[in-house]
Amino acid sequence: MLAVRLPNWVGDVVMATPALKVLRERFVEAKMVGVMRPGARKIVGEGPWFDEVVAVDDHGLRGLSRLTREIKRLRPDLAVLMPNSIRSAVPFWLAGVPQRVGYRRRGRGWLITGGPTPQRDNRRFTPLPMHSYYLELCRWLGCTIDADARPQLYISPQTQQHAEELLKCYGVRQNDIVIGLNPGANFGSSKCWPPEHFARLAELLASNFDAKIMLFSGPGEEAIAHAILHESQSYIIDTTPDHVDLELLKPMIRRCNLLVTNDTGPRHYAVAFDVPVVVIMGPTDPGWTQVFMERTRVVRIDVPCAPCHKKTCPTDHRCMKDITPEMVLAAARELMETVTLSSSLCSRINSAKGLS
Repeated sequence: MLAVRLPNWVGDVVMATPALKVLRERFVEAKMVGVMRPGARKIVGEGPWFDEVVAVDDHGLRGLSRLTREIKRLRPDLAVLMPNSIRSAVPFWLAGVPQRVGYRRRGRGWLITGGPTPQRDNRRFTPLPMHSYYLELCRWLGCTIDADARPQLYISPQTQQHAEELLKCYGVRQNDIVIGLNPGANFGSSKCWPPEHFARLAELLASNFDAKIMLFSGPGEEAIAHAILHESQSYIIDTTPDHVDLELLKPMIRRCNLLVTNDTGPRHYAVAFDVPVVVIMGPTDPGWTQVFMERTRVVRIDVPCAPCHKKTCPTDHRCMKDITPEMVLAAARELMETVTLSSSLCSRINSAKGLS
């Protein structure tokens, strides 16, 4: 039996899906169990990778003890540990799993039996796209790696139907251009572009693309959504009252013609569904996510204090505040023109093949 401890952050879960596919193909005869936070189940629950899912609640001694007992019950022969934390490795060690594969980081080397060595530049870890970071665990296990192993997400028919019903209620028609805005970030306020900038951008996007603007916000982000709605002069579809969770968010983003977002989980939904996405980035290093960028544009400015990877800005948040709505609009227009030209070229090639 193979147990896979999934990452905790939404974007990392999506970027881990190529590794899940590789592991499933390598251990085709084995029972494969996903050990994950409840939110992650909403992201990957419809995928073809797992025979069983175990919900993670490893907070405190009680949660750790409960998870350890569950792993003991399963008796896996091998555990692949995608997070780097000690807490993610301890229950597998306590449960006596013979092989525990992961990165030796954050002082947890004694909990791991094997795994790749993270790349370093002097004392600092070299930024490697998380997609590749997780695939290196598979490579260490002898798996064959597909060079174009892209993130994949799946949607149940029930979830798709729910989304279509909501879109109909919002007045979204089949031929409408829909642009999604995602102004929050679970990581912390440092990743958040100011609400007034999102409000102005909504006006610019609506007029430039003749588009319907749809606003996504997660739990705890209601105040951000309210500020954008209050500031903007454009009509914005607010999905907040409909409690669009991580599962329902998949078909909603897939319906968008463009997504504009902070550097947070939904940007990776867009990549998985091949939706053009503009990412507003400040405190994070783009090297950790620089993969499958054909339909992605990153808008960032160089400031001396970035990337800092801090959850809250200790100074003036210039890395995000100094990015203007006009800069983001320019990136969106360039991206949409590129996508349109690419689609037109593909159509001509296909037509030519049909004629030959």
